[in-house]
Amino acid sequence: MNKITCHIITIGDEILYGHILDTNSKWLSQKIIDLGITVSKKTSIGDNNSDINYNIKKSISNYNLTIITGGLGPTNDDITKNCLNNIFDGDLVYDEKTFNHIKKIFKERNFDFTQKNKDQALVPNNCKVLLNQFGTAPGMAFEKNENILISLPGVPFEMKSLFENGCINLIKKKFTLPFIYHRMIKTVGIGESWLSDKISNWENNLDKDLSLAYLPSIGRVKLRLTGKGDDISKLKVKVKKEEKNLVSLINKYIYGYDNDELENVVGNFLTKTNKTISVAESCTGGNISSLITSVPGSSKYFTGGIVAYSNEIKINSLGIDQDTLNKYGAVSKEVAEQMAKNIRIRFNSSIGISSTGIAGPSGGTKEKPVGTIWIAFSDKEKTISKKLILTKRRDVNIVLTTINALNLLRKNLKID
Repeated sequence: MNKITCHIITIGDEILYGHILDTNSKWLSQKIIDLGITVSKKTSIGDNNSDINYNIKKSISNYNLTIITGGLGPTNDDITKNCLNNIFDGDLVYDEKTFNHIKKIFKERNFDFTQKNKDQALVPNNCKVLLNQFGTAPGMAFEKNENILISLPGVPFEMKSLFENGCINLIKKKFTLPFIYHRMIKTVGIGESWLSDKISNWENNLDKDLSLAYLPSIGRVKLRLTGKGDDISKLKVKVKKEEKNLVSLINKYIYGYDNDELENVVGNFLTKTNKTISVAESCTGGNISSLITSVPGSSKYFTGGIVAYSNEIKINSLGIDQDTLNKYGAVSKEVAEQMAKNIRIRFNSSIGISSTGIAGPSGGTKEKPVGTIWIAFSDKEKTISKKLILTKRRDVNIVLTTINALNLLRKNLKID
């Protein structure tokens, strides 16, 4: 089966200047790859006639599929439609369906219907019009030889709706696509390079119809096992076989699969076992509690938390011993364990977890540099702690501490 290639082009000065983040190409890449199409190139260009003309002409000659987002609005800097009209030698005509749709929107909102608004219904007469249900700028699809170009509005929710409701079927009709099957294995507590070393022999002997991608994020690494071919049943069998071999090598680091998230996995287990949890935080400033409670239904197992930033609050609200603080300091094993134990007892929960440390960028000492963190877990059977030596960046340290605290919880819940 021949490889089908795609070039994604995002248009807009605001993207080049960094005023907005280009989330469109990221989202489109995932959707296109899931269709079995190879994303060969991504390009961001400004609202400039010569740049748009050059890149589009080159793209439709070199790639099977070109997808453009942006530049379809009513203002003077939105020039994509006119450029496409010239490139494909068309004539701009009013699309009646789009015109009536735009008119209806303005009437419902009691807005003036100006000439610029009317002109958004102008489209090249040689394109397939894609009605935009959530906006006024229609999408457009052009064919040239065996290749296809699709132009979509830059507003993300409009672009996504148009792609999913119109473009996918268009692409499937145009190209003979392979079957794609993904399996996501999610790990925590091991870095990307160490993970790669552990599975190197397995990876080197991976079935030829399968591929592996490392998708790292702060504190976690996702492994995406992908099969591509003509027979979906055979692909699933191959992926399942390779997954079984992979799991045997790294099982203790795996917290979930596919759409699982660490906070959901922990929350589901707490619900099933009728256990509750409370949190005492210092350096994470409530981030652990925030992540736990981001899960719908977390009120079943989360009793509450205290952000004990100062020593005074640690003493008065958590009951941390003054002598312990004087002897070991707030950033210590002893204080972390008292925080986890005392929050559990005071909030009458099954489990208590805690964090205390120096998030940075200031506050470090030679003995306890920035990035020194202690986390702790406490239940009726035991109270344990773990020391972390993290980075110099405050934002990264907060996220890493949160992930490590939830992972400490996961391991002590004995989740299979």
